[in-house]
Amino acid sequence: MPAPIRYVQDSAYLPDSADVVIIGAGIAGSAATWELTRKGLKVVLVEKGLVGCEQSSRNWGWCRQQNRDERELPLIIHALQRWGELGNETGEELGFRRSGLVYATGNESDIAAWEKWGQMAKQYGVRSDILNAEQAKAMTPGSTSRWLGGVSSPTDGHAEPRLASAGLVIAAQRQGAQVFQQCAVRGLDISAGAVSGVWTERGLIKTTRVICAAGAWTSMFCRRHGIDLPLGNVIGTAFRTYPIEQAIALPLYTPGFACRPQIDGSYTVSVSGRGRLEPGAQGIRYARQFMDTFRSRRKNLKFRPGIRPFLRGPEAFGRWEFDQLSPFERVRIMDPDADQAIVQEGLMAMRKEYPALANLRVAQSWGGMIDSTPDAIPVISAVPKLPGLILSAGYSAHGFGIGPGAGRLAADLATGDTPIVDPTPYRYSRLVDGSDLAAPGMM
Repeated sequence: MPAPIRYVQDSAYLPDSADVVIIGAGIAGSAATWELTRKGLKVVLVEKGLVGCEQSSRNWGWCRQQNRDERELPLIIHALQRWGELGNETGEELGFRRSGLVYATGNESDIAAWEKWGQMAKQYGVRSDILNAEQAKAMTPGSTSRWLGGVSSPTDGHAEPRLASAGLVIAAQRQGAQVFQQCAVRGLDISAGAVSGVWTERGLIKTTRVICAAGAWTSMFCRRHGIDLPLGNVIGTAFRTYPIEQAIALPLYTPGFACRPQIDGSYTVSVSGRGRLEPGAQGIRYARQFMDTFRSRRKNLKFRPGIRPFLRGPEAFGRWEFDQLSPFERVRIMDPDADQAIVQEGLMAMRKEYPALANLRVAQSWGGMIDSTPDAIPVISAVPKLPGLILSAGYSAHGFGIGPGAGRLAADLATGDTPIVDPTPYRYSRLVDGSDLAAPGMM
């Protein structure tokens, strides 16, 4: 594991049945596990690898309202409220701090976009403070750039990716939830056109409700059952530095890098918007749906073609029976290479911007596969053609912060309770019914 995680102990015995089975132990699945357990249900969480081992431990750790698409604002507002409650509620350290976030830039277009976004966000009670050049400089002491301005979002914060998913699962276990790692779900058992169980590599668990929160693997899982789910996978890169006397006190975005200071004096760092495409069969299948997004972001994307994604991983061809080895067992943990050019670019940008960090060094770097929808809004939704299945996927590189809200919404949908927010923007049907999808907004 290049990205650090907290390890979770498995439960003892795979049960015959459950009220709800959750597939995937990233932040969305872990949060749903906690919320459903709090509702008093018998919950089983099944993970092909380890809790939080893929993108949920490989992200920046930001928990932000700032620059969200308007459709996500109600959900992130609830998520931030839950982040503030979950530490005491679970008794676990999730690393959440409402520290505020700072953005600084020398680009007039950035400032104009932030001003426009802030006017929209006021309708939701979200605070977003535009900074002039002097204020941006004051909030980035020690920086060398002559900023034109920036924005501060003082009610936003950050959490610790290596702790969050695991902490929620451990807390849920204490309340009776069961978790099984290194245990792939090969598919759904279906009776009379509805979900009646899940077939795992260890056997059948009977249930009438399943939440599939399998990240980049969700589309492949759905295709096994004739469910079309347009997801595009992009590989992002991040790295962690060795501890150093810190020069940056708050999570900071600049055009050259984005970073999150950690308690031990290290930083988690990435370069915003950069990614790599390694398409396989799935990428070709959904290329048309993603063409507009690709055109708008192509300058920040590298393209690395090859045969491997067609044969192995979430983009691959393939069908399998429930008594056969599945693609999920062949790749327990998706661990793509970090792009070392991006690592060096981010490192050099930090050193240049902050001379006090001249001796900053990389401790670890990693890649992570990000599942995206064509409109960059997640799917948190029932699937009309298969009653009992709830999808929770397509978080489009901004799912960690929204995770507690996503978990609660998926739990509400699975139980038939009144949803915590209007689920309409996250409906599955918008991706397959010919809807005119709105272009992605700020993310």
